[in-house]
Amino acid sequence: MEKFTEPCMVDLPRIYDPRGNLTFIQNGDAVLPFTIERVYWTYDVPAGEERGGHSHHEGREMLVALGGSFCVNLFDGQRWQTFTLNRPYKALYIPPGYWRTLDNFSSGSVCMVLTSTHYTEDDYVRDFDEFLKLSRRDEA
Repeated sequence: MEKFTEPCMVDLPRIYDPRGNLTFIQNGDAVLPFTIERVYWTYDVPAGEERGGHSHHEGREMLVALGGSFCVNLFDGQRWQTFTLNRPYKALYIPPGYWRTLDNFSSGSVCMVLTSTHYTEDDYVRDFDEFLKLSRRDEA
């Protein structure tokens, strides 16, 4: 059984140093519930813009605010949750099957995403109505 089954905030390791702190993530750590297959980051998001707007069939992700802050809004087909990311030592784990949007980006914010899969368009659900149908498949 997977250790992480729902979205959750994860404390990342921190090494305190008077010259500046260090945080890391590496494959094989208990804090990382998957092997990293891809890393990407978004930045220079204009004021008022939204990112995301999709779900994944299989891909699992961890999001980290490397700089600045932003909100991650998650929907499981029944309820919305909002997480504010604003610390580089906190990550948000998102399992498959959650619609996500990112908004409220502060100036200079950087969102790093660690994923469990290589990019493949087949893993994405980009239509909200299709997502709603898929999220209710267990109710039929």
